[in-house]
Amino acid sequence: MTAEPSTAHDSEPGIRLPVPPPGGFTVDDLFTLPDLPPHTELIDGSLVFVSPQRDFHSVVIDLLMVGLRRQLPSGLKVRREMTVVLDHRNAPEPDVCVLRADAFTGREQTRYRAEDLLLAVEVVSPDSEARDRDSKPLKYAAAGIPHFWLVEMAEGDQHPVVRTYELDPIGKTYALTGIHHDKLELSVPFGIDIDISSGALDEL
Repeated sequence: MTAEPSTAHDSEPGIRLPVPPPGGFTVDDLFTLPDLPPHTELIDGSLVFVSPQRDFHSVVIDLLMVGLRRQLPSGLKVRREMTVVLDHRNAPEPDVCVLRADAFTGREQTRYRAEDLLLAVEVVSPDSEARDRDSKPLKYAAAGIPHFWLVEMAEGDQHPVVRTYELDPIGKTYALTGIHHDKLELSVPFGIDIDISSGALDEL
């Protein structure tokens, strides 16, 4: 199913938003509609456009990517800001994800499946706060992704605070396993030890 461009903003050059079809957009639409902004997500059949990110958001992703990549066991890969297809009406873009290496098919790959992921990470931004805290964790859990991290900026020295969650496979809900301030030290989904202090951010 495809959507026609909206004419509601034709008086404003360069702004042509797609009109949702009956029942909302699908994953096929997400990957075929022309001229969508970078990092557009599909949530409950609606297209979600992202605002310009804060320095905190960008640097925390870098910090986690470096730390995870350094400690990844063989057979796993880490990726940033890649679309993950949960079902035909939901295709979010976790800020960071850890996935099975055999899910990688080539440099032109544009998406992964929920079953490919071991971990999804969301770094909260002001415009995505409700989605990152409420909507996305529910959807990641329902799709069976075993681990989820939610990263927010602490007041004061503005270091990352990482809340880690593990999936209850029976109830398909996440249970909080820890709140980490200066060091992210975990034994699951594999051995992880990452400095997440404000000093670590300042070095990037």
